[in-house]
Amino acid sequence: MVNQNYEPNDREEMILTLFKQGRTDDNPWGRVNPLYLREHSDLDKGKVEYALRNLTAAGWIKQLNKGGLYEFVDDPRN
Repeated sequence: MVNQNYEPNDREEMILTLFKQGRTDDNPWGRVNPLYLREHSDLDKGKVEYALRNLTAAGWIKQLNKGGLYEFVDDPRN
């Protein structure tokens, strides 16, 4: 269930942007792993993991496997 009252911080916004890349271009989008997020942002491992935990707890993303693949679920602001 998506928490519609959750307000992402700046780091989480950056992560959400990376999840959504390609959506408007009809390219594959919506699935990333922590390494991809670190390589495409200025965030370190701890900040990426913290943001992923928060967004998962809010229901905006979900973890697909123990290997660290995450999938975008919903951004209720859109």
